[in-house]
Amino acid sequence: MLEDKSPQRTSLENLGEFGLIKHLTQHFELKHESSVHGIGDDAAILDFGEKKTVVSTDLLVEGVHFDLSYMPLKHLGYKSVVVNLSDIYAMNAKATQITVSIAVSNRFPLEALEEFYAGMALACKMYNVDLVGGDTTSSTKGMLISVTAIGVAEKDEIVMRSGAKTNDLLVVTGDLGGAYLGLQVLEREKEVFKVNPNSQPDLEPYSYIVERQLKPEARKDIVELLEKLEVKPSAMIDISDGLSSEILHLCEQSSVGCNLFEDKIPLDPTVISTSEEFKMDSTTIALSGGEDYELLFTIDQADYPKIKANPNLTVIGHMVDKQEGAHLITRGDTKIGLTAQGWNSFSE
Repeated sequence: MLEDKSPQRTSLENLGEFGLIKHLTQHFELKHESSVHGIGDDAAILDFGEKKTVVSTDLLVEGVHFDLSYMPLKHLGYKSVVVNLSDIYAMNAKATQITVSIAVSNRFPLEALEEFYAGMALACKMYNVDLVGGDTTSSTKGMLISVTAIGVAEKDEIVMRSGAKTNDLLVVTGDLGGAYLGLQVLEREKEVFKVNPNSQPDLEPYSYIVERQLKPEARKDIVELLEKLEVKPSAMIDISDGLSSEILHLCEQSSVGCNLFEDKIPLDPTVISTSEEFKMDSTTIALSGGEDYELLFTIDQADYPKIKANPNLTVIGHMVDKQEGAHLITRGDTKIGLTAQGWNSFSE
């Protein structure tokens, strides 16, 4: 786990906006030829030649998307970058640059922002992307983070949500439900701490799922793996809002239906045991939990032999005619309609 230590407190007031940006970004080096000019001018200059550019952006708000009572700032910086890169990989593209804008209240000293940017720097290093710009401003509502991710791909490499066909196989990477359960564990320990501030939580039994929540990883490796296997998905999306929501996005965009098989959904043993502890259904958590940032994609049945032995990939269903709709086939062979019950930021 990343450590978060900030014993010093340096006021941001004397640095000013440009001094702050210069201080926080001085150690970011440009690694891509396409990054012609980065931070320090009115705009970054990027040159992608003949390649197609893909762009995605996310806004993270304190109290809505993250809770700093248990989210270390270094982890938050890392996660802020990763969740945006995941959208680029979901297009079967290579992530190359990011811009980051933050708004903070005066409760954040310089050292706190250094921790946040250290986490971003680690993500940039791990995923080989360049930070090329952004903005900072003040906030009266805590911390707000906006990250834009930029990537490139050849025209015939790009995969959208709209290419799935009837009889295509539905494939997912990794395992599901861990991030949501990690959040439940952290929220539970937060409530215990409120009652007894001297209590020290033992998170060791939950280390996998807590890390899935605090420090997720984007599946850059899967894009590289599929290229090596010579498999191009017909449609693809990342799992941010829950498996059922993402399947329904693919179905809607591709004008197909889907049969998802409950017994094929990949679950880590910790997810199963923690679900039982919280008296929750592990299938429901996988369907609706979200924030796993795994990739969900469809492939032609002819490509199945290329992926069938790979431990990173699980076939969980297949696409059907639109008229059949999208359904979960339970372990008891019951057909249940899929509904989008994933996370909704506008719900009460």
